[in-house]
Amino acid sequence: MKFEDVLAAVNGFGRFQIMVSVISFIGRFTLPCHFFLNNFIAAIPSHHCDLSLLEDGGRYGNLTQAQKLVVGVPVRGDGSPDSCRMFLEPQYHLLMNSSNSSGAPTVPCQSGWVYDNSTFKTTLTSEWDLVCDQRGKNKATATIFFVGVMFGALLFGSLSDKFGRRIMLLVSYVSGMLFAIASAFSTSYVMFVVLRFFTGFCITGIVIISSVLTVEWVDIEHRKLIGVIDSLAWTFGSIIFAGLAYLVNEWRWLIVTVTAPVFFAIFIWRWMPESARWLIANGQLEKAQTYLKRCARMNRADGFSEALKMETLASIVVTEKKGRVYTYLDLIRTPNMRSLASRTGILWFCVATTFYGISFNITGFGLNMYLTQLVYALIELPTKISVYYLLDMIGRRSSMTGAMLMSGTCLGINILIPDDMSVARTVVAVFGKAFSSASFTILILYSSELFPTVVRQNGMGFNSSMARMGVAVSPLILLLDEVWKHLPQVILCSTAMLGAMVARTLRETRNRCLAETIEDIENL
Repeated sequence: MKFEDVLAAVNGFGRFQIMVSVISFIGRFTLPCHFFLNNFIAAIPSHHCDLSLLEDGGRYGNLTQAQKLVVGVPVRGDGSPDSCRMFLEPQYHLLMNSSNSSGAPTVPCQSGWVYDNSTFKTTLTSEWDLVCDQRGKNKATATIFFVGVMFGALLFGSLSDKFGRRIMLLVSYVSGMLFAIASAFSTSYVMFVVLRFFTGFCITGIVIISSVLTVEWVDIEHRKLIGVIDSLAWTFGSIIFAGLAYLVNEWRWLIVTVTAPVFFAIFIWRWMPESARWLIANGQLEKAQTYLKRCARMNRADGFSEALKMETLASIVVTEKKGRVYTYLDLIRTPNMRSLASRTGILWFCVATTFYGISFNITGFGLNMYLTQLVYALIELPTKISVYYLLDMIGRRSSMTGAMLMSGTCLGINILIPDDMSVARTVVAVFGKAFSSASFTILILYSSELFPTVVRQNGMGFNSSMARMGVAVSPLILLLDEVWKHLPQVILCSTAMLGAMVARTLRETRNRCLAETIEDIENL
C-alpha cells in the first residue's frame, strides 16, 4: 500500500490540509522581507564631508551652510558635491562664481559625513559611516547573511530528517526571531553582521521545512496548488514589504517590524501537525495514526478505519530498516540518488544565479526603490498563477525546462538590443525576471517530489545551499562588465541554458506517487 492510498481514505485535501497551508503561509510571509532587507537598511543616502567641526577654528567664518559646502567640498562631473573628499583649505574664490578648483589639494573627510535623511531617517550606512573606503563593509552585510542561509539550509535539512519536521520548524521560528530582534539592537557593526549571519542561518529552516511539510500532507492532485500557494507567500511578503519599508524608515525598527509576524507564527505552531510520512518512514506508527485520525476527523472522512490500521501503516515502508538515521551521505551512497542529487543541485544553482542576476541587473524603470520593489513583486503574480495551470498541462519537467529556456532567451536578446533602446531592454529584462520567477516556483515543488521521504529534507537542504551559493555568485558575475560590458549577460544566459538542459534529464512527477525510500529511487 502507498501513503497516497491512506491520504485518499482520509481526504487528501480538506480542512486539515488548508489549516497546514495557512500556518505555513503565515510563517513564510516574513522571509522575503529579511531576504530583501539589506536593500533598505544598508541603503547609501546622499552624503558629503561634515564641515561643522571645523567652524570653531574660524576657517569658514560666518558663511552659510550652502557657502561652506561650496568652498569646502569639491564637485564631481555631474555637479554634485564629492562624497568622500574635501578641500585641504577653503576655496573662497569659488564664491565669486568661479568654477576653477583644479589643482586645489583635497583630503579624505576629516570629521565624518553629513547624510541626507529625507528618504531614510537612519541606515547602517549613516550609523557606522559605511561609505567611501568602508563601502565594502556595507556590501558585506548581505553576503554574510546569505552565507548564514547557505549553512543553515544544510543543518536544518539534516536535523528535520533526523528529529522531525514539526519540532525543527519551531526551532527555526524561535531562533530566527531572537537573532533578528537582537540584531536590531546591535551596538557595533561587527555585532550586527554576526547576528545577521545567525538570523540567516536560523530562518532558512522555515523555507525548506514548511514547504516539504505541506507537500507531504496533500494528495497527488493538489500538490501543485500547495506549491504555488507557498510561492505566493513569498510574493505577497515582497509586496507588503515595499509598504513597510516606506512607512518605517529607521533601520532598527524596520527589522523589528518585519520580524513581528514570526510571533504569531510561533503562537499558531501548536496546530501544525508532524508529517505522517516522516513518522511512518521512521517507525513511529502510533503517532502517525494519531495525526491521520485527526486529519480524518477534520476532513469528515468516513470509512477510514481499515486504512489506518497499524499493520496497514507498517506495510507502507517495508524495504528499509525503520528507525535508521539518514544523513547527507545517503544522497551519494547509491547511483540513482547520487545522480539525482547532483542534477538537482546544479539546477538549483543555475536557477538562483539567473533569478538574482536578473533581479540585481534590471534598470530603466525610472522609479524610486520603493516602487521598484513593488514592481518586482507584482511581476511575479501573473507568472505564478500561470505556473499553476502549466504544471498539469505540460508537466513539471517541461515547465521547468521551458521557464529556464525563456529566461536564457530574454538574456540573450538583451545582449543584442542597443544600449540606447532602454525601454526595449527594460521590457525584455522584466520578461526574463518573470520566467526566472516561474522557474523558482516550479523548482521548489518539483524537487520535493523527486526526493524520497526518508531524505527529502536532506535533499532540500542540500539544494537550498546550492541556491544560496548561486545568490553569492550573482553580484560577482555582474562585476565582470568591467572586462566586457556584455560578459555578465553572456554568463547568465549560458547558466540559464545549462539549467534547462539539466532539467530535461529529470524524471516527470506529475500524477505520480511520492517515493518513500531510497530503494524506491534505485528501482525506478
